[in-house]
Amino acid sequence: MNLRCLSGFTLVELAVALAVIAVVATFATPSVVVWHKRDQIDARARMMMSTLTLARSEAIRRGARVTLCRIDAARACLAASKACDGGSTDWSCGWGLFADRHGARVLLRMQPTASAIAIGGTGSELSFTSPSGQVIGGFRSFDLSARDNALKSLGVRGRRCIRLAAGGPGDARRLRNGDMKCSSRRVRRR
Repeated sequence: MNLRCLSGFTLVELAVALAVIAVVATFATPSVVVWHKRDQIDARARMMMSTLTLARSEAIRRGARVTLCRIDAARACLAASKACDGGSTDWSCGWGLFADRHGARVLLRMQPTASAIAIGGTGSELSFTSPSGQVIGGFRSFDLSARDNALKSLGVRGRRCIRLAAGGPGDARRLRNGDMKCSSRRVRRR
């Protein structure tokens, strides 16, 4: 009898390997989804902080009022209670940064819609004035979270808070377990 040594995998070995891969993928997928959603929230918070910093510096540099507002698809500022194209009334519509130049608004920066992220904020428009770049109206805050309940299991750890004092720098941070909302506590100076 001629026995040859055959190399390769049997059907049973292949089935076991695929079953192990399926089990590992089943456990890994939820953590990847949570990571992706938290990354989207962090990115949006960084964009908002960058825009707030630019607004303050442009108000000082230009010596003119610089306004940050929620915008629609036509890049026009939305009124406080007006919903954007997606139907939301928060800052997830996107925002635009405008400088006043000879009575007209000039667009400096625009951020597009991010419908997956809810961005609650105080008011629908912020104005920065010269010479010091102060925010008109005092303290402002923005609360960023996932619009769906993808991060509900994380509680407040899946949310970000941006606080902006009238004359000081902005502060972005993750909410702690004791903080249920983005409150109006003083912004700490660094």
